[in-house]
Amino acid sequence: MTTEEELTAQIVALGEKVKQAKADKQPKEEWDPFLQEMLALKIQFKEVTGKEYGPPPKEKKAPPAPPTEASEKNKEKRAAKAAAKAAKEAEKERKRAEREAREKAKAEKLAGIGMDSFGDAPMVQSQCYTDKKWFQIDHLTPVLANDTILVRGSLQTSRSVGKGVFVVLRSTMYTVQGVCFQSNDISPEMIKYIAGLPVESIVDMEGVVTVPNQPVEACTQKMVEIQIKKFFCVVKAKKAMPFQIEDAMRPDDSKEADVGAYEANDDAAAPRKDGLPSVGLENRLNNRWVDLRTPANQGIFRIESMVGCLFRECLMEKGFIELHTPKLIKGASEGGAEVFTLDYFGEQACLSMSPQLHKQMACACSGFERVFVTGPVFRAENSNTRRHLCEFTGFDMEMVINEHYDEVLEVFSDLFIHIFDGINERCKKELEAVRAQHPFEDLKYLRPTLKLTYAEGCALLREAGIEQGDYDDLSTENEKKLGDIVREKYDTDFFFMDKYPLSVRPFYTMPDPKNPQLSNSYDFFIRGQEILSGAQRIHEPDLLEERAKAWGIDLSTIEEYVDSFRNGAQPHGGGGIGLERVVMLFLGLPNIRKASWFPRDPKRLAP
Repeated sequence: MTTEEELTAQIVALGEKVKQAKADKQPKEEWDPFLQEMLALKIQFKEVTGKEYGPPPKEKKAPPAPPTEASEKNKEKRAAKAAAKAAKEAEKERKRAEREAREKAKAEKLAGIGMDSFGDAPMVQSQCYTDKKWFQIDHLTPVLANDTILVRGSLQTSRSVGKGVFVVLRSTMYTVQGVCFQSNDISPEMIKYIAGLPVESIVDMEGVVTVPNQPVEACTQKMVEIQIKKFFCVVKAKKAMPFQIEDAMRPDDSKEADVGAYEANDDAAAPRKDGLPSVGLENRLNNRWVDLRTPANQGIFRIESMVGCLFRECLMEKGFIELHTPKLIKGASEGGAEVFTLDYFGEQACLSMSPQLHKQMACACSGFERVFVTGPVFRAENSNTRRHLCEFTGFDMEMVINEHYDEVLEVFSDLFIHIFDGINERCKKELEAVRAQHPFEDLKYLRPTLKLTYAEGCALLREAGIEQGDYDDLSTENEKKLGDIVREKYDTDFFFMDKYPLSVRPFYTMPDPKNPQLSNSYDFFIRGQEILSGAQRIHEPDLLEERAKAWGIDLSTIEEYVDSFRNGAQPHGGGGIGLERVVMLFLGLPNIRKASWFPRDPKRLAP
């Protein structure tokens, strides 16, 4: 058996050969066999000895012995020097701790920690429910002069002036000014704290109501001012604002068109004539939760809410009940292809583009006779215009008739007059808030509502030199022109037309008994744009199937609908209203997105 010494000698010899060959610059193929043999011997070396081949590890040198003390005197010097150094470090640490304590105390004082009059309030986690009396900002009037009040709101602005600070608090669509100046009761730290809070933070303000010498024009509560005594931040705004509320509130300096394409491009918008900052619609919609804070938007959507209230109020007084229809259906509601489809457990379904079929079943076939529906409506139309949405809120009505669809038109006329009167009477402050940013003319409407036939409307266009056939569909452009003509001729912005061509109406529309090319249908208009479409419906199943086939509708997709008329159905009619379009046109807004909480169009699916 080869010994450790023999293996070592062989490895060394081969190593020398490889080293010499490399020194002589011989090709690798000449000395590579020596290298491979040497590597194999190293493996054998480990098997024999149990250790890697190589020189033994170097022994660590012992640390040098500490120098001997030359004398007892040197030892004392070194000890004194070390003690002095330690004392110096201790003094330095003491001063650092004192400095940190002072800075912490100063920071806490500026933050109001431990203060009774200002600071960051504890997180609201429903830990207690006290008997504090809270006031709404819109209730603050001179009647409360000298009273101490407590309000909560968003910090819209804060402005330092000398040894004081002015703030504006906002709650919903109302604002009030608060004033705080340094005094025996008000510390400089409190002034700095209030002035340093981020705008749009949620704050509690307590103070005494006073009546200013001059109205506070920047606020809705012009005739009062709050002398601040306590000021606490409930929630701090932690993210930079996407735009300033003051910029978003600025009045329009030009009038946009309310028809045509919508580019969804803020860069393409014309700059303001006064050079002040503006906020584009896309930026607003991308940050809708901030944009909705402006007084104008608060007004728009409170008016929109009132429309829903007035709609229900009027119809329920007339004996209608509310119906809730499914939004997942088997086939297209109106026979069109522009629907959003989805998989329904292996079966194709779509989102309802109208509650039409179900409200007819409930009204004419189920004995409810007068029903209305409010809810979302979906249209898969790739229409990037100022007046179209892919999802909007539909207000629908359906009722049985005895003799003529004019019975339905009378209800619709009463309904809209009730809505328009209600907005004007109940939403005065909201209308003022909208008008302050988006100036508009009051809507003109007649009692009863002006009625024209489709042929009469077409004749008015032709009289004005505009080409329009009695059996051709109205273009958006011609609708607008007709609205202008009607306003000039009849002094109204609101009217309706009936007897539309049958070819441009849904399959379930009742044909005109005298002219088979016409239908018992109608549309209502505000400022030259359609806001309601309706008709007398077909209640005979055979005629219904005939009209569906004419539209190319697969009868299997509406089988249940047609069958509902085979067990006896009353004559009936109704219509569907687009809520956002009604609000848009009543307020003279240039884009339907301004009247939609969170719009959905072909290019927008968020937020």
